Amino acid sequence: MARTPRLIRMHASDNVAVVANDGGLPAGTEVDGLTLIDDVPQAHKVALTDLKMGDSVVRYGVLIGHAEQALSAGAWVNETNLAMPAPPDLSDLTMPAKMLANPKPLDGYTFEGFRNRDGSVGTRNILAITNTVQCVSGVVEHAVDRIRREMLPKFPNVDDVVALDHTYGCGVAIDAPGAAVPIRTLHNIARNPNFAGSTMVVSLGCEKLQPTRLFPELTLGPGAEDSLVTLQDETHVGFEAMIASILRSAETHLFALNSRVRETCPVSDLIVGMQCGGSDALSGVTANPALGVAADLIVRAGGTVLFSEVTEVRDGIDQLVSRAADEKVANELIREMIWYDDYLAAGGSDRSANTTPGNKKGGLSNIVEKAMGSISKSGSMPISGVVPAGERATRKGLLFAATPASDFICGTLQLAAGMNLHVFTTGRGTPYGLAEVPVVKLVTRSDLARRWHDLVDVDAGRIISENMTLEAMGLEIFETILAVASGRKTCAERLGISNQLALFNPGPVT
Repeated sequence: MARTPRLIRMHASDNVAVVANDGGLPAGTEVDGLTLIDDVPQAHKVALTDLKMGDSVVRYGVLIGHAEQALSAGAWVNETNLAMPAPPDLSDLTMPAKMLANPKPLDGYTFEGFRNRDGSVGTRNILAITNTVQCVSGVVEHAVDRIRREMLPKFPNVDDVVALDHTYGCGVAIDAPGAAVPIRTLHNIARNPNFAGSTMVVSLGCEKLQPTRLFPELTLGPGAEDSLVTLQDETHVGFEAMIASILRSAETHLFALNSRVRETCPVSDLIVGMQCGGSDALSGVTANPALGVAADLIVRAGGTVLFSEVTEVRDGIDQLVSRAADEKVANELIREMIWYDDYLAAGGSDRSANTTPGNKKGGLSNIVEKAMGSISKSGSMPISGVVPAGERATRKGLLFAATPASDFICGTLQLAAGMNLHVFTTGRGTPYGLAEVPVVKLVTRSDLARRWHDLVDVDAGRIISENMTLEAMGLEIFETILAVASGRKTCAERLGISNQLALFNPGPVT
């Protein structure tokens, strides 16, 4: 715990700094030549100079707002006295001038994974059961519980059985343009590398999202019962007949999955999704930039990193465009920003709706400040591609997966993009987890790591509390990712906690 009063300034041009100390600092504290005028909570901003009304407030070397009143040096700067600036103009961005240099390769790192027939690699060996409509969710949940209790112990090489539950499939405008997003999301989640291409399907029978629409490649001839169970089938007389059909199909899949063993795989087979939730103003000081160091290591080793959350990069779009591998990628980034601006406007909203009460309590005054910290987890590598919502990544390197900032929707879309491991950073704290892939949890503050000792995988707050360098913490995160990819259980896995999938559906509901 930092005992000496300490402020953290991110850039030489900043005229605010954040309080590093657990519990904050009281008025009257002498720190860095300032006397605090107000009680300032941990992670909140302090004015480093006198500010007149309308003056620019700068953090990360970026304008994050304008003072709405005169503020003296040592005053607490927060959302009540800071006006948010307009978003960057998307029509006037400078395209990347030249191809960015390829990163220096990083050799010698591997992990133990499950090689699939299509060449992809799983970090877990999971039987997945998807449904075509929520009507069957209760039946699938019952069947999964039976499979887990009665069958899974007989197949020691299978890590788990999960239901890919969702609320889509009927009562929707299935032919509307927006429907393409949830349908392709469900299709691609079922192809996730952790499921070995063996996902089962449970259908009701009368729904709009028919099995062959969700999976055009699904064969409905002889042997289809190995992959598809339809509850309205006339052979099902009573509930137990439905369950028996699902269990028979599951047994076939479990035998195949159980024959799989881990083998040594290059880091180029990793697809790591990264996101933040319950962020605070230390997210951009500790956990996110350290994760950015780890992201650089993964990319240099040939792997793939997905960063996301459109509203949390929108205000830094000029930074991202300048890192685009070429003009095509730059235009794809801009296209996704425009689409989301229009989507929010159609709902009578804008990017300012992103920040939560918890974000503000943690020192993030607005989405501009939040975006600067969020972007830092993408590291410094060239952005080699953009993955639209629900689509699957088709190239390696650092990719922007266009998703909403909602933790649950973002995680769901990154699953569809093909991630086989997830890293989640938090400052306020959230027990977020996914059943489909392991989730490595990073926290920004050592105080939170102590309180949530059994929920946290890496305490990035040691950058402050123990003066660790970003490079040392980034290497620790990278090595943790490889260990978890090789089978080490995360805290969430040991506790058996996970969140439901949440589809992004921009289409109408009937």
